[in-house]
Amino acid sequence: MRKRSELPRRLAPNGFTLADARAAGVSTKRTRANDLEIPFRGVRVLVGGERERSSLAQAYAAGMPSGHFFSHITAAQLLGIPLPQGASQDSRLHVGVVAPERAPRMKGVVGHTFSVRPDRSLVDGLAVTSPVTTWCDLASTLGLDDLIAAGDFLLGTRRPPAALIDLTAAVAHRFGQRGTQRLRQALVWVRPRVESRQETRLRLLILRAGFPEPETNIYLPLRAGRKRVRGDLVYLSYRVLIEYDGEHHRTDSVQYARDLERLDDVMADGWRVIRVVKDTPTSEILARVDDALRSRGWRPYYGAH
Repeated sequence: MRKRSELPRRLAPNGFTLADARAAGVSTKRTRANDLEIPFRGVRVLVGGERERSSLAQAYAAGMPSGHFFSHITAAQLLGIPLPQGASQDSRLHVGVVAPERAPRMKGVVGHTFSVRPDRSLVDGLAVTSPVTTWCDLASTLGLDDLIAAGDFLLGTRRPPAALIDLTAAVAHRFGQRGTQRLRQALVWVRPRVESRQETRLRLLILRAGFPEPETNIYLPLRAGRKRVRGDLVYLSYRVLIEYDGEHHRTDSVQYARDLERLDDVMADGWRVIRVVKDTPTSEILARVDDALRSRGWRPYYGAH
């Protein structure tokens, strides 16, 4: 049997267009070989190759009309907005157009029609809906807590792409659209300076259990001479710190040692520290928070009788 010819290196294994293949001298017969898959019309990927979202989007964008743009789940993936597992693994490309243009309809592509031109951003040269618009569009797909986590990300610590006023204004302009009620509910819970989905879920768990609201990712007022320490969830008035330790805190020995030293300083300064990991039972988390806050004088408020 004749050996299959190698593809030119200039063709990305995780997504290239037929036009790129022809320009590289690849025959039509070769593009139909069984080591290539067709994620959507006019594009090929190597079987078993890693399908990075940006690579597939770049391949699709090579033949995408100028008025089209990536939206919804694909925009969120390209913008780095955290998504639940099911949404993050969505292999389809979500492409938007502005009416009256017709949305694309083909295998591997989900078309969306916008009544007005949305704000857009560029990610590695790709046109995507802006972070705030993308967050609003996700309301038709995500559950409330996942939408809150996405909103927290937009107000995050490192160069946040949005402010709460931006989210509030965007929701106000979406009156009557699908997902508006969920967006309004999410606005109540979204907070700045949150650094991960896990922190969001931990904060929501604590608040919904009736505990007071902690500050998110702020520096602790430690005694002079101690290193600066920023805590995940902080009760300043009760001197209680709740830390979520992600996987990297345990698998990175240097980070782990640094965390221990940092928290030793915090406890030596009179703080109660609660460390939470992925597998910590909910009941244990709430019991430890309750014990720590009560030990510092907090009492639950049951309202007037």
